[in-house]
Amino acid sequence: MEFSEQLVTIAAVLLGAVTTHLANQRMEKQRHRQSLQTRWDAKKLDAYANYIDQMRSCIFLAVHLHHHREGIRPSDQPEQELRAQMSEASRLRGRAFERVTLLGGDDVVEAAHDLNAIALKIDWQATGETTGTLDEWRNLHRATFRAINAFHEAAREDLGVQGRVTGDSHPERDLLLPPSSGEE
Repeated sequence: MEFSEQLVTIAAVLLGAVTTHLANQRMEKQRHRQSLQTRWDAKKLDAYANYIDQMRSCIFLAVHLHHHREGIRPSDQPEQELRAQMSEASRLRGRAFERVTLLGGDDVVEAAHDLNAIALKIDWQATGETTGTLDEWRNLHRATFRAINAFHEAAREDLGVQGRVTGDSHPERDLLLPPSSGEE
């Protein structure tokens, strides 16, 4: 075997080794990137679910306080205790919101801001900081649940989940309310 043939063989072996190394390195980077994406998606899902859970807890407590204050359904708990529970729930909702702003995409963060703005109106009416009629109270709840659906849509899109929670397949639903005391 001549020297030139040996050089060609060595060059081919080196080229193959370099190509294999580069291909392995690229695959490893891609695997690492995919692993990070999966990990962040799991954290996002937890943050989004926790935020909605905290939001619903606040709404439930606001309804409880509002019904107590308005005499619709008096509570066995004193108003100060209900206010303290609502204050703690609001604090937890705020922490959950911060996680959403740290992890969420732009549309998710904007949907969370919109949801917070309308939910605060429920809090204010529940505590008596603002006043309103029962119809206005119910309209706040309708708007809040539309905002929750908008948040769900943005979160699903951010996470790459197929389908929608609104639209033709899922018509808008109204609040589930018991009949008034005069209705049967």
